[in-house]
Order: sequence, then C-alpha cells, then structure tokens
Amino acid sequence: MSAPRIASLRQQCGGPRDGALLRFSLGTALLDDGDAAAAIEELQRAVAFDPGYSAAWKALGKACLAAGQQPAAADAWRRGMAAAAQRGDKQAEKEMAVFLRRLD
Repeated sequence: MSAPRIASLRQQCGGPRDGALLRFSLGTALLDDGDAAAAIEELQRAVAFDPGYSAAWKALGKACLAAGQQPAAADAWRRGMAAAAQRGDKQAEKEMAVFLRRLD
C-alpha cells in the first residue's frame, strides 16, 4: 500500500509542488515503510526548505532514532523544539522534550 504512495510522491519531487510539505510526506511514508535511511534524507530536505517546520524536525528525530543515530535524533529534536518555540507550537515543543528525556 505504501509503495504506490511513495512512488507518487517521488514523481512530484523536483517539480512545481516540491517543497517542505512534499518532502515531509515522502519522508514519513518512507519511515512508515521501514526505510529510515531514505526517510532521513527526505526529512532533511524538508527542513532545508523550511527550517521552522517543527513537524518535520520531529519526524527527522524519529527517523534518526529508527536508524540507530541517537545523537542525530537528539539534535533534530532540539532544533525542532527551537523551531516550535519560535512559531508558538507548544504541543510539538512538549512532545520533542519528552522524546529527548526518553533518550537520556
């Protein structure tokens, strides 16, 4: 079920709809499909498009954790917390704080 969705999202990359939301959607689909390494790449592109996209930072942290990259996960969540605080997204900030505490 996720393979057609991933293929469809990949087809849109590089086109006029390419951006943070597309890369976030692709990254989360890849993560759900169990491909953490590819998810990391797409989620890094998402935050490159929009460094203030706290949901992408949160997903990037989860992808890094799934890939066994705990320091990278912590870094993503710290950066995501800063982005969330800047945008006033208290819920995302709290969630990432919980994820960080669980790492310690």
